[in-house]
Amino acid sequence: MAELPVGLDHCVIHVSDWEVARDFYTRVIGTQAIGRGDGTYVFRLGRQQLNVHGPGLEDAAPLARVPVVPGNSDLCFCWNGPIETAIEHLATQGVVIELGPVERYGAQGPGTSVYFRDPDGSLMEFMSYGH
Repeated sequence: MAELPVGLDHCVIHVSDWEVARDFYTRVIGTQAIGRGDGTYVFRLGRQQLNVHGPGLEDAAPLARVPVVPGNSDLCFCWNGPIETAIEHLATQGVVIELGPVERYGAQGPGTSVYFRDPDGSLMEFMSYGH
């Protein structure tokens, strides 16, 4: 089958507090917070984006059949460097590692991951490949 001209543009997370989420996703994950002019944000990381639902946007349309809620996302971010530097970064940010380092298999093949949570409890992962 021929490869289709498709790539991931964005996915959706839901937060319970806009400013707490902005702080976490910019400081810990390294995203750029793009304000929408109404006190809400989207978070951009390179060419991908996290669209964000939250207080004041509960009726955003269209929604998934079972809309995402705070704490039920599971996201993996590539860490461009040794996993030890990700561990050090999380420690300096006061983020507790829930699991890891552990070997995992991601979109680029085998790698090493650490797992932690955002302020709402969504599972976050930093994965390092070949470092």
